[in-house]
Amino acid sequence: MTEFLLIRHATNTFVSTGRLAGWTPGVELNEDGRVQAAALGERLAGVKLAAIYASPLERTVQTAEAVAIHHTGLTVEQLDGVGEVRYGTWQGAKLSNLRRDKLWENVQVYPSRVQFPGGETIRQAQARAVDAIEQIAQRHPDGRVAVVSHSDIIKLIVAHFLGAHIDFYQRIEISPASLTILALGSSRPYIVCVNDTSHLPRREPPPRPVNGRRRFLRFFGGH
Repeated sequence: MTEFLLIRHATNTFVSTGRLAGWTPGVELNEDGRVQAAALGERLAGVKLAAIYASPLERTVQTAEAVAIHHTGLTVEQLDGVGEVRYGTWQGAKLSNLRRDKLWENVQVYPSRVQFPGGETIRQAQARAVDAIEQIAQRHPDGRVAVVSHSDIIKLIVAHFLGAHIDFYQRIEISPASLTILALGSSRPYIVCVNDTSHLPRREPPPRPVNGRRRFLRFFGGH
């Protein structure tokens, strides 16, 4: 059985811009993110890992390196398959403007039909992420591996292995620097835990959503 530690990257510098980061280069962890990544690394310091994989973007690689520093002999292997959703022309756009796009509502309520202009469909993003997970399972059939990725990609992976329709995947919450555990063997898959943030420094709770606005912005909020 392969055990996957699915890790969302920590908080990054693009969050304060109000824009959709996507594959924008140069988006790194901010001060809070570095603290989160360090706390995650310390939590996993005593866990035996066979490999550490990461999306090739700076914020995911930096988060993965905070884990790798505690594991002598392991280096971060970059994997496009668990990279961020390719948002096409939406990349870098202001979220406040995207909310006025007619496509936005479909992204929220009917994502299985969505293709981002100049980018990929959400179904394509799920398929290549699941393919990447299956390939890793073949490489490490009896190991535990860390995979550092992005909020929506992890949600899509979890939805697939839960057997949930892709239109329901936004019901899953994946926070910055959180840990989600998936086990794959010869029988059914197991979701051991989802969105564990117990290792992170405690902060004041966020403000309550107003008419769902905060929740919708957070569809892309992890950048």
